Amino acid sequence: MRRLFLTYACLFGGAFLQGMSMSIFLFPHSIPSGGAAGIALLLNHWFDLTLGFSLWLANAVFLLFALNYTWTFRTILSVATTSATISVLTAQVTFPHGHIVIDLLAGSLFFGLGVGLLIRAGASSGGMVIPALMIAFHKNWSPGKVMMCINLGIFLLTSLVIDYKIVIFAIVCQLISTNIIDFIYGLNFHKMLALTPYWRKK
Repeated sequence: MRRLFLTYACLFGGAFLQGMSMSIFLFPHSIPSGGAAGIALLLNHWFDLTLGFSLWLANAVFLLFALNYTWTFRTILSVATTSATISVLTAQVTFPHGHIVIDLLAGSLFFGLGVGLLIRAGASSGGMVIPALMIAFHKNWSPGKVMMCINLGIFLLTSLVIDYKIVIFAIVCQLISTNIIDFIYGLNFHKMLALTPYWRKK
């Protein structure tokens, strides 16, 4: 019972942190938080789809290749919680936006913490985290570094659509957040009475 509580506390807490980082710090400066946002921009550019629908479409496609049903269910919960957090914060709350560098650093920090907690809870934030975890699981590679490589390729493509400066900020965001993700992923949560990702079990 305690383990289940900790799992969903990490899940909802991580999803909230992710949504908060996007809505308060990153999206006001048009900084994509990851590859899924880049894919949404490309779909919008090539097929004139709305950004919201494109983002959900990218997540839905990758969920078809999910690791297991429990993981898929928790990922759906995390995506829904993140989306709800973004909708509420952007529509109901007005925040004064600081310098783009400060917001970039704060957004990257909270985004990395959020995604790291989601991974430890046996879920993901959707988007490129899904194939990154699949590759990391089968190859025993660092999930943060795999996600960084995938997102870099997508950011290079989206540089044809958006301003190159925004792409640079997005890459900096990924460099910071993926290192935080790897740090949380590598913590000994057994000694901290917490969780171990399901795909790390043998």
